[in-house]
Amino acid sequence: MSARDAILAEIRKNRPAGEHLLPAVPRFTPLVGDDLVAEFGERLKRMGGRIAEPGADDVFAGVRERLDGAKVVASAVPELAGNRDLEAVARPRDVDDVDVAVVRAVFGIAETGSVLFTEGQLIVNAVAYLAQHLVVLLDPADILPNVQAAYLRPEFGQAAYAVLHTGPSATADIEGVLIHGAQGVRSLTVVLQPRANA
Repeated sequence: MSARDAILAEIRKNRPAGEHLLPAVPRFTPLVGDDLVAEFGERLKRMGGRIAEPGADDVFAGVRERLDGAKVVASAVPELAGNRDLEAVARPRDVDDVDVAVVRAVFGIAETGSVLFTEGQLIVNAVAYLAQHLVVLLDPADILPNVQAAYLRPEFGQAAYAVLHTGPSATADIEGVLIHGAQGVRSLTVVLQPRANA
C-alpha cells in the first residue's frame, strides 16, 4: 500500500458517521452591472488576462500567432487539434513541455473574471498549471454574476476536481513587483465562443 493510499484509508476510517450537509450559500447582491460579458472582460484584464475576439472563419484568430509559434499544443477541445494528445498522457508531469493548452471553461464569473475547470475539461489537471500559455473557450451565455451564483452550480458537487482560474499566475512578493508566470501559466486568454450544441 502506498503512503497516499494509507493516508486516505485512515481518513475514511476516521470520518464521522452520518450525512454532513454543506451550509446554505447566501445570495448576495452582485457587484456587477447587467452586461456580464463586459464586466467579466474588465475584471479578467485587471487580473492580467485578456479577451481575444474570434474571427469570422477562425475561432482562434485572436491567438493564431501564439498557436502558430508553439511547438507543443495540447487541446482538450474539438475546435482545435493539438499535437499532444491529453488522453494519452500517462503522468501529469508529462505535460511540462506544453507551450499552449486549449481548454473550454464550464463557466465564467463576471465579478472576479474567473473561469472554472473540472477534470472533464482539463483531462490532465496539471496542464492548467504546467503549460506556458492557456487559451480558454468560454460561452458568453455561461458567465455568471458572482461567486455565490457559481457555488450553486452542480459542477462543484459532481466533479472530483474543480478549480477557478483568474488570469495568469502572478506574484508580487519580490520587492513588491508584480510578475506574471512565476509559478504557472504566463498568459491566460479567453476566447468568447458559444458551445457548438448551444
